[in-house]
Amino acid sequence: MSPVRVDCHLHTVASGDAVTTLDQLAERAAAERLDVVFITDHNEISAAAPASDLGVRVIVGEEIRTPDGDIIGLFLTERVPYVLPVAEVVARIRSQGGLVYAPHPFDEGRSSLGRVLPGLCAAGAVDIVEVFNAKTSLSHLNERAASFASSRSLAAGAGSDAHVPDAIGAAYVEMPDF
Repeated sequence: MSPVRVDCHLHTVASGDAVTTLDQLAERAAAERLDVVFITDHNEISAAAPASDLGVRVIVGEEIRTPDGDIIGLFLTERVPYVLPVAEVVARIRSQGGLVYAPHPFDEGRSSLGRVLPGLCAAGAVDIVEVFNAKTSLSHLNERAASFASSRSLAAGAGSDAHVPDAIGAAYVEMPDF
């Protein structure tokens, strides 16, 4: 089975702070030779859910604001409300058969789970840690995330965290097809 290129974390206009349309996403994904994109709009799944004919496989995700920081649900079938306690958000993601992804985990300039992440991981509440976020300007934060994930044998994710079309594909992982 050939590997696939996956951008695990990107946004569309549905996020409210991004400008990428679905047509622009499709164009950039093709240009960057991406096979799979996880559309992880802020507190919203409306763009990802109908985005099935883009020439790239789309996985429905949502970046959800909690009082303890942002968390991403992947493989969702319904939106998870924001500002709920992180444990409830994890439960709602899992109840859909989804995976829990910790984005930009140690970037204090953004809403990160860094302070509570060790406890969440110890409780088995996190499936994937974003070890490379293309928007994180301080490389030591990505290095810290990579070390954290490795020391806990957690899956490593990478995402462009794109809010504009040109940023799509700035980070991706190559993995076995799924």
